[in-house]
Amino acid sequence: MGKKIVIALGGNALGNNLEEQRIAVKTTAKAIADLIQDGNDVVVTHGNGPQVGMIQLAMEGHHKVDPKTSETELSVSVAMSQAYIGSDLQRAISFELKKRNIEKTVSTVVTHVVVDKNDKAFQNPTKPIGSFLSKSEADALIAKNEHVIEDSGRGYRKVVASPLPVEIAELQVIRSLFTAGQVVIACGGGGIPVINDEGMLVGVPAVIDKDFASAKLASDLHADYLIILTAVEKVAINFNKPNQQWLSSLTVEEAKKYIDENQFAKGSMLPKVQAAVQFVENNPSGSALITLLEKARDGILGKTGTIIQK
Repeated sequence: MGKKIVIALGGNALGNNLEEQRIAVKTTAKAIADLIQDGNDVVVTHGNGPQVGMIQLAMEGHHKVDPKTSETELSVSVAMSQAYIGSDLQRAISFELKKRNIEKTVSTVVTHVVVDKNDKAFQNPTKPIGSFLSKSEADALIAKNEHVIEDSGRGYRKVVASPLPVEIAELQVIRSLFTAGQVVIACGGGGIPVINDEGMLVGVPAVIDKDFASAKLASDLHADYLIILTAVEKVAINFNKPNQQWLSSLTVEEAKKYIDENQFAKGSMLPKVQAAVQFVENNPSGSALITLLEKARDGILGKTGTIIQK
């Protein structure tokens, strides 16, 4: 019997620029089509790190050339990245399914993700965005109450918060398509970050971690599997050390123990393991799989990857 799967694509599934992305999505589409051909229902989520950065830089450059134009809000850039990444993925997956005579519609849902305006992350922004800044440019942003850091001697960078997802605004649409057996692309880049202001969704300058957003979506959909794709086949402890150990399975308790021991790198494997734990805790009958894109099918069959279960 087929499984309900949310699959979170990492950066290696999309490339670093438009040309690389259009090449990468062809391989990505084949791996996703393999899962669908096996009878699984699939929702696809994805990151947008390089893409949203390119959009922000382009908009910043345009504003400098023509200061009369408005500066582009980060939430708007996230929306732009969702649409154009979704378009490439949608067309590539649709083409791959048609080659296999699989009749399914592939839809991109531009997704808003609600965060808590009182999330402590807003008091401690950590995610660099945009171009490097001079001291005078940094001081000008600070004067506007923006957050700026000095980045390893290379210059100054604006930083924004990375709050946790609270609610997926378009959940009912995504659920309806998913329940109907269609393929959905959603929560791109972690979702467009918004707060609920008396019923009105208002964009905020933030970056939502796509793995946490994917875990939230998978929980809300009561998925059987959350597959988080990364650059390694399995999770490891003592990574890159002589006593490195690859892990085929983890319980939630074991994963938390290794998190407490700082076994996983921040900004890399740590959020993936944390998101996997969050999903399994909210869905005790579900499983999270962390592996390579090309190993996703084998991972579902228990042949590879790291499985996290209750």
